Amino acid sequence: MKGSHGGESGMEGVAAMEACYQGFNPAAYLQYNYTAPRADFHRRDSIVPWKLSCLHKAFTEEGLRGEVLVDVGSGPTLYQVMSACEHFDRIILSDFLEVNRNELLKWLQGGEGSLDWTPYLQHVCELEGRSPTAWREKAERLRSVVTDVLPVDVHQPHPLPPGTLPHSGADCLVSSFCLESVSPDLASFTRALGHLSRLLRRGGHLLLIGALGESFYLGAPGLRIPVVSLEESQVCSSLRVCGYNLLRLSVYHLPPDMKLGVDDVTGVFFAEARKP
Repeated sequence: MKGSHGGESGMEGVAAMEACYQGFNPAAYLQYNYTAPRADFHRRDSIVPWKLSCLHKAFTEEGLRGEVLVDVGSGPTLYQVMSACEHFDRIILSDFLEVNRNELLKWLQGGEGSLDWTPYLQHVCELEGRSPTAWREKAERLRSVVTDVLPVDVHQPHPLPPGTLPHSGADCLVSSFCLESVSPDLASFTRALGHLSRLLRRGGHLLLIGALGESFYLGAPGLRIPVVSLEESQVCSSLRVCGYNLLRLSVYHLPPDMKLGVDDVTGVFFAEARKP
């Protein structure tokens, strides 16, 4: 589910969101969103290569690096830390749903998951100026730096289990398609974004990827999961309200053939922000 629950405020809405995810199917979700045409590495206008390029620029060209990175609400995906694994000593993956954590662990422990991540690893190697054949080294590096796959609940003031992070917090947070997918409304989305700030050290960076104009997506055949439909201005406002300094916001607009009926998303945003 990427991450859920809540206190008195919004409890019913958050509980309803949690109930939606009980039938979530990682394999179906990966098939819908992480195969062609949305993951076509021969097309510059495909969604996944755009996201990988944004992440590559942040970590490789802009030099984001440090000791600890936390991926908040990983879902069953690994692409979002393939660039980061070269620049951080320790990466923590997290998700609310056990089925997603199990999917991640399957690959991390050397097994075969529901999706072949090889083309993703090869593409990131190419972005880094390495031979595509270096993907095995990258896979080994990724497996070596991911130290934990933990439960997370972004609707709690302290989303991760106690003692997970250094006292000062993580150096960097990544969160992709999580907060808007597990929040019943914009207010809950913004509160959850504020909770993430508690995981981040002062001066640390947040990389936030999310959907624009999306009201639902399919988490399994016939399972429509509601989403907070966001606009660019709302993303910027929520980051500001939570005390982040927005450094960069990039937007991808879906070509018609990327609209597959598995959701009604119109665009994707990539935000880079800093905690003062």
